[in-house]
Amino acid sequence: MALHVTDGNIKEIINSGKPVVIDFWAEWCGPCRMVGPIIEELATEYEGKVIICKMDVDENVETPQEYGIRNIPTILFFKDGKIVDKQVGAAQKSAFVAKIESLL
Repeated sequence: MALHVTDGNIKEIINSGKPVVIDFWAEWCGPCRMVGPIIEELATEYEGKVIICKMDVDENVETPQEYGIRNIPTILFFKDGKIVDKQVGAAQKSAFVAKIESLL
């Protein structure tokens, strides 16, 4: 299951030493509801290798502002604490898998 992160614990997770994927989403967002199940599947498949997280942009405003999140869903891919890739909008599972594999 994807880890739910907040403005309060995001830095700790990004700097954990593992690759990190963060899905910025909101309950009211239709495309977010399409991506959500894919993110959950990936969290299970990559457990122990990649930290896969979800952040509700309605409950957390600082982090989305810091990373310039203007549209959701936006998925950021981190390696060594830095953003190395980004996916804005819904995409097929294969697109996410390719981006995650490039982190490993």
